[in-house]
Amino acid sequence: MAEMPESLSENSRRNPQTYEMGAPNAEARKGTSHPEGSRLMEAVVERENMAKALRRVQENQGAPGVDGMTVDELLPYLRLEWPRIKEELMNGTYQPGPVRTVEIPKPGGKGVRMLGIPTVVDRLIQQAVHQVLSPIFEPHFSEFSYGFRPGRGPRDAILQAKAYVASGKRWVVDMDLEKFFDRVNHDILMARVARLVSDKRVLKLIRRYLHAGMMQDGLVSVRREGTPQGGPLSPLLSNILLDDLDKELERRGHSFCRYADDCNVYVQSQRAGERVMESLTKFLEKKLKLKVNREKSAVDRPWKRKFLGYSMTAHTTTRLKVAPESVKRLKEKIKGLFRNGRGRSLQRTIDALTPLLRGWSNYFRHAEVKGTFEELDGWIRRRLRCIIWRQWKRTYTRARNLMKRGLTEKRAWRSATNGRGPWWNAGASHMNHAFPKSYFDQLGLVSLLNWYRQFQCTT
Repeated sequence: MAEMPESLSENSRRNPQTYEMGAPNAEARKGTSHPEGSRLMEAVVERENMAKALRRVQENQGAPGVDGMTVDELLPYLRLEWPRIKEELMNGTYQPGPVRTVEIPKPGGKGVRMLGIPTVVDRLIQQAVHQVLSPIFEPHFSEFSYGFRPGRGPRDAILQAKAYVASGKRWVVDMDLEKFFDRVNHDILMARVARLVSDKRVLKLIRRYLHAGMMQDGLVSVRREGTPQGGPLSPLLSNILLDDLDKELERRGHSFCRYADDCNVYVQSQRAGERVMESLTKFLEKKLKLKVNREKSAVDRPWKRKFLGYSMTAHTTTRLKVAPESVKRLKEKIKGLFRNGRGRSLQRTIDALTPLLRGWSNYFRHAEVKGTFEELDGWIRRRLRCIIWRQWKRTYTRARNLMKRGLTEKRAWRSATNGRGPWWNAGASHMNHAFPKSYFDQLGLVSLLNWYRQFQCTT
């Protein structure tokens, strides 16, 4: 068995990502390109596969697990422990550590989502397993499954949904799976993994990852169902399980888009949609032991629902637009950022705002209704003017600064003494005159409308 060298070459010290994990193995190398079902573990621990997994973990960084080990500490640890870990993986005795539980608020502030953060060693192993299993399962996945798959993303799902509506299917069956990642049945999932994987060591390892305890407040609880979000394997496992849903929809000839646990089926009438909703609910609950959230699911018009943050217009020639819920969520994030940054300079506030606005505008660049971007730009500038008005505090300071910004003395004093609140003044003509759009452009404020126009010009 190949072992990890005790010391790195000079080149590897300079560039840790080039570090190779163990000596080459002929069978393993053969298994990496065309791994046999019963010899997959050899492909998992093969040198090139593990080196690729290590690079991916280093690129993703991430928080430490329950053992406190950081990504930067992983490589020194592997120099000493990799021979033992590899031997345990090969003989099927490796035991994953518990995952650290982190609660994050759900969008809209309704409840929390549980994330499970594995140790960095387990993230490395999961990534290596994912790299071997993904090419095996990918060819069998549906053309209309878009989540967590190479070369696919939200854009493809959204454009496909738009194409369905444009073709005349102007009703949508919007299905929401209740706590999907918490409710996955382990036996049903493993049965589907075993369809294409016969290596018992890999199957045993995956099941152990599914059963790995959840540590919260210093206590470890055993998990009998669910696959915690946060590990590299979870997205692939979710697609393996829900592929049965995809195949059932294809068998029935339905037009659908699925992105992870978000699944929309497009039909031509409300009555047809209700029939589809009822039959698919029974299929999911009986065949996959998954529960449909009836409160969040609905048969409705596409322009009254959202899919991956987007909605559509009700025009004959439908257009994509940003869903109202997505606009509301962005505003809440911006308000929170402003609250946390009280007292800092306007420039620092804008600098902190820039990554959020760029990421949001990049995601929603496929929207075809520009009014949302224009309205948000005006709202953000008004929030910034509100900050300025609050920071001035005293009447004399407000009058003096308004005069410095070009207002006449009479108008400045009338504005400073109007008795209105900060938000009203932020939208009034005197603050718009003192701080026009060009002022914020000079400070580097991202204009969502400008980003939208630039994207439209390039497509």
